[in-house]
Amino acid sequence: MENPTSRWRHRLPRTRGRWAAVVAALAVLVGAGTWTATADDSAPSVHRQDQMLKMNGVSVDTSYFTSGGAGRRPAVLIGHGFGGSKNDVRAQAEKLAADGYAVMTWSARGFGRTTGEITLNAPDGEVKDVSGLIDWLAGRPEVELDAKGDPRVGVTGASYGGAVSLLAAGYDRRVDAVAPVISYWNLADALFPDGVFKKLWAGIFVSSGGGCQRFQKELCEMYERVAVSGKPDVAARALLTERSPEAVADRIDVPTLILQGQSDSLFPLGQADAMAEAVKANGAPVSVDWISGGHDGGDDEGDRVEGRVGDWFDRYLKKDKDADTGPGFRVTRTGGVDSTDGAALKRGASSETYPGLTSGGRKIPLTGARQQPGTGAGQDATTGGNGGQDATTGGGGQEAPATGGGGSGRKAPDGLTQTFRNPAGAAPPSVSALPGIGGGLSQLSSLGVGLSLDFPGQYASFESAPLERSVHVTGSPTVTVDVKADHGDAVLFGKVYDVSPDGKQQVLPSQLVAPYRVTPAEQGKPVELTLPAVDHEVDAGHRLRLVLSATDLAYASPAEPATYTVTLDGALTVPTAPGVRTAAATLPWWTWGLPAAAVVIAAALLLTARRRTATPAPDPALSGVPLQITGLSKKYAKSTDRYAVRDLGFRVEKGQVLGLLGPNGAGKTTTLRMLMGLITPDAGEIRVFGHAIRPGAPVLSRVGSFVEGAGFLPHLSGRSNLELYWQATGRPAEDAHIDEALEIAGLGDALARAVRTYSQGMRQRLAIAQAMLGMPDLLILDEPTNGLDPPQIREMRDVMIRYAAGGRTVIVSSHLLSEVEQSCTHLVVMDRGQLVQAGPVAEITGSGDMLLVTTGTEVTEALVDKAAALPGIGSAVRTEDGHGLLVRLDGATAAQLVAELVRLDVPVTGVGPHRRLEDAFLTLISQGSA
Repeated sequence: MENPTSRWRHRLPRTRGRWAAVVAALAVLVGAGTWTATADDSAPSVHRQDQMLKMNGVSVDTSYFTSGGAGRRPAVLIGHGFGGSKNDVRAQAEKLAADGYAVMTWSARGFGRTTGEITLNAPDGEVKDVSGLIDWLAGRPEVELDAKGDPRVGVTGASYGGAVSLLAAGYDRRVDAVAPVISYWNLADALFPDGVFKKLWAGIFVSSGGGCQRFQKELCEMYERVAVSGKPDVAARALLTERSPEAVADRIDVPTLILQGQSDSLFPLGQADAMAEAVKANGAPVSVDWISGGHDGGDDEGDRVEGRVGDWFDRYLKKDKDADTGPGFRVTRTGGVDSTDGAALKRGASSETYPGLTSGGRKIPLTGARQQPGTGAGQDATTGGNGGQDATTGGGGQEAPATGGGGSGRKAPDGLTQTFRNPAGAAPPSVSALPGIGGGLSQLSSLGVGLSLDFPGQYASFESAPLERSVHVTGSPTVTVDVKADHGDAVLFGKVYDVSPDGKQQVLPSQLVAPYRVTPAEQGKPVELTLPAVDHEVDAGHRLRLVLSATDLAYASPAEPATYTVTLDGALTVPTAPGVRTAAATLPWWTWGLPAAAVVIAAALLLTARRRTATPAPDPALSGVPLQITGLSKKYAKSTDRYAVRDLGFRVEKGQVLGLLGPNGAGKTTTLRMLMGLITPDAGEIRVFGHAIRPGAPVLSRVGSFVEGAGFLPHLSGRSNLELYWQATGRPAEDAHIDEALEIAGLGDALARAVRTYSQGMRQRLAIAQAMLGMPDLLILDEPTNGLDPPQIREMRDVMIRYAAGGRTVIVSSHLLSEVEQSCTHLVVMDRGQLVQAGPVAEITGSGDMLLVTTGTEVTEALVDKAAALPGIGSAVRTEDGHGLLVRLDGATAAQLVAELVRLDVPVTGVGPHRRLEDAFLTLISQGSA
């Protein structure tokens, strides 16, 4: 249950057309990473406080974010996805803090640095921990209170974190609003739908938690029991249900924003439907939003989702009546391709109220479909393995006799009764839902691209006539059938295909399938089957094809062979949600863009004709200098009285590892943006190897950068992502030096795995390898150690040092001062947009009143006390190795100190200035603020 919120990006309006393509190409050539909103120096400074809180028998790793300003403000708790940690939601926390909230993030039990076993949001485990965090918030002086001990607080999170937000609202009456994202309502229904074991997702779920041994014992035993038998039992369902929000359905009565993914075979839209109905029944405001992505991948719409969550909390926590919480229901629809940039077109559709999954049902008659004999293993049922022939025709393109049941040869003349087999061992299985990669395909469903594989003799198929007019399905289709098995339960998998007029293409919307277990008591009588909830347009002339298969790759089917007979008992009912209206399509950009651009360009030429200058010529004297900044200034439009950067100047030489330091709002990010040509300075000049920096300057090809994370394609492997990125630059493959970059990254066998399975640290190392592609002469790294553990941080330090030792230059911005001190050769310290100090690390840390005295013998505690008591000495502490003293002078000189130590018979072997970078940094910043 990976948290997609870790990929939410800075809010930038999407611009289509050639200008967008040019901007995108420049970004690729520059090698710039993705910038988050918190990187904007024009935003309020955000302070973060990290601490371990002891509660309920565990140590919970927390971060607390606030921004400046007096007065109390509401609080927000943000949970992370399963397998992640608090670091995954840091960017969202910083943005909410900058927007005026007190924000707390934490790592759940068994993840990150938090101790304890994974109990799957047990009421006395993870849920109780959330109440402990609310207790802590109630004691903060900046947090708004509704009553003593009752802070104004909202909870949000994705997947696992979304579920705990709902559970917290049910168990703790102090929660005031929630916004779960791609989450579950009943975990038993999600992993054991209709009594069928979702084996692939369950396995991924357990492995992403670190293995069964990391879970509470009874959970591990339950999983192993079900995985071996292939069939969930009553005890397993009860165990997961009691830890699900549904267990407290009647107590969740706070404003609830539900954002659920359409590309989600783990927690499908039915989970959100159950949430909405329960909360609505309790009388609380509810809005439902079907986003494009989900656990299977695809576009998570991070910026829009994050913005809507913020608006929801503005309305119900800040009590801002002007905050727009959006419609009662919204769905993102994808259809067609933008001819100018090749991007999939997305538009929102909405209605004032949530329509549910069955609104506007339209009945579509079905008849028995004729199948392609010989469609077999390794052949896509969309082509029948005959070079693109219709699966309903024979190999020569002529219609084959009606065979029924995927080639079983047994069915009634009208095709409404079909017989097929569940093969021994349930193999080979049909393919529909593909955890981890299905979402990439589901995004293209409306474009006529899909994946399906059904084996002959293992399924029944029923089909409509060509539709006379298009139908937009919004919700869960239903159909009534009569099912019989020759023995035991019948386990079936239902799906509805969109089949093209020529029959050569069939698309499975969102790659979703619904499982059914029909017991002997239910067999021989009509059973209504609810098919997967989707939002999908079926064009006129297309047909709908209902397939009921005996197997599916993602689920556990009975291993014992069996024969199933299915009789269709009525039409297929498809919901159309008539109250949902799609937003009007915008006009092509060129219908308004060209005239507007002409006006803007003309005005710009008139206004700037007298002060336009050509791009400065390269300076030969600086051709060997990686970076020289002179008189650089930048003021943002909304900060007319404050400079983000003012009169900044410094120089970086070859072979240096330069650390760029400064508190939040110091201007570091703005400086890096100007350096990479992403924004234009108001004054001053930046030269890289003698060339003046302008957007798209050719010299930027010699610059590599990693800034706040790269945007990887989650379904591709690490190596494939790097290869695709380099191809996009248009540069020769031999210039990429991919193997060198990968050796630096040290990802090993993980390079062959999909990036969506990577930890935060692995993504960080892959992103840095991407920045190193082509071995650029100047490498810019912003917070490169975020998400890395201590050994990885040490390795990253060595990487930077080795990289610069080859004659290249590294600029690193980091908040880990100890790492900067050990890895950087030079420093630039900024505060409030201005340069405070620049120079070698040793020069900056070597000044001050702290002396390091080394001794020939081990220093005793008694000697430490005597040294500290000497006149003119502020303090004295023993060094870690025991063979020295760190002495802070308070009036005495170094010579006087040495004389006194000799008088005490201390074998002094050396005396020199010593000051940690942290001390130097704080001193410089305090001087700059004075």
